[in-house]
Amino acid sequence: MSSFASILPPSEKPILCLDFNGVIHDHRGKWKGPEHVNGPVIPGALEFLSDAVKHFTVCIFSGSSLQPWGISAMQEWLRNAFLSSGMDIARMNEVLEAIQFPAEKPPSFVSIDDRALTFTGTWPSIESLKAFKPWNRK
Repeated sequence: MSSFASILPPSEKPILCLDFNGVIHDHRGKWKGPEHVNGPVIPGALEFLSDAVKHFTVCIFSGSSLQPWGISAMQEWLRNAFLSSGMDIARMNEVLEAIQFPAEKPPSFVSIDDRALTFTGTWPSIESLKAFKPWNRK
């Protein structure tokens, strides 16, 4: 467990599952494979992660999580993003240590994904699904 006093043991916190591309990482450029993560951080993502690990077991998952080198590429990109942000190194390490990168999407309390809808009990129309655009493509 991290030495950061306000971070609870993972077993006592609900799981927050975050998509990587389009939620933390701006991937609007050409995709070159899971081992090549380029592009900037989504504004506010690092601050959100820093706060979220205090309240949730944060799991970052992507389609790249299942690919060779996908998880290590996301971890390296995230470390570099934090380093570039000027965050205190000790705090950065605490946050990064608290974040999990599972190979499979875990059962979560809540998920944040740029390509998902909240099911309200009413099925969406096929037309509305076909017209769907993530926030960064509108």
